[in-house]
Amino acid sequence: MDQFNSKGSYLSKIERKEVPILEFDNTVPAVIEPSKETARIEIPEHAVVCFFSEVIDKLKNDGKVKLIINLKTEMGAHPLYEVEYLDKKMVVFHPGVGAPLAAALLEEVIALGCNKFIACGSAGVLNKEMAVGHIIVPDSAIRDEGTSYHYIKPGREVEASTEGVQAIKRVLEKHKCNYIIGKTWTTDAIYRETPEKVKLRKEEGCLSVEMEASAFFAVSEFRKVIFAQLLYGGDDVSCEEWNSRRDVSRKEIREKLFWYAAEACLGL
Repeated sequence: MDQFNSKGSYLSKIERKEVPILEFDNTVPAVIEPSKETARIEIPEHAVVCFFSEVIDKLKNDGKVKLIINLKTEMGAHPLYEVEYLDKKMVVFHPGVGAPLAAALLEEVIALGCNKFIACGSAGVLNKEMAVGHIIVPDSAIRDEGTSYHYIKPGREVEASTEGVQAIKRVLEKHKCNYIIGKTWTTDAIYRETPEKVKLRKEEGCLSVEMEASAFFAVSEFRKVIFAQLLYGGDDVSCEEWNSRRDVSRKEIREKLFWYAAEACLGL
């Protein structure tokens, strides 16, 4: 039975916490539920979440994509494309930058009908010995962002889908790629990656820092879909002074990583 206070107002069944983000509620449906707002369509179940806009632009310029639908936010259109590869069809889309937007777009793509995801993106490295382009496969992520706390119980880490990680490993080993599997640090605040925070994350075993992985993993766990991610080492945040390492070209690295992600995704 619903509970009311002395003024007749509804009382929540959620226990109030000192910090609001810890007030987890797994109730389904939410007030705005993706499956009610986004109608299911005929769409491939495999999807590559690609952070590399120039790779998507090249696919468009080469005539290799077909527009499926435009998702929309206040930023404008977020197109979903169909691409054929290895005699199979897959969805390709850019998720934006940052956990809230990326998670919201992932929710809508799941509601449309996709359920197997591999993402490809870049990350800062926490070890200066890790070269630009070195491939990182995160099997877990430190949840130093806000979005994941609305999908799974509060906790320090969340894991990637084991099935997705294994699919990535098979492809990288097939192509004889050097890679490292480990933990990534997901944060909302790129300008608050302080030296002490970096030291703490290194002590926890983090290899990299980025802005979306833990949210992706939490959404996929909540919605019961497969999600794993490929990252390449980019800028270096391991020292007190940031090194952008922009003198090293990423073009070939990013394109190769996309096709590895596509192959791994279609292998699921």
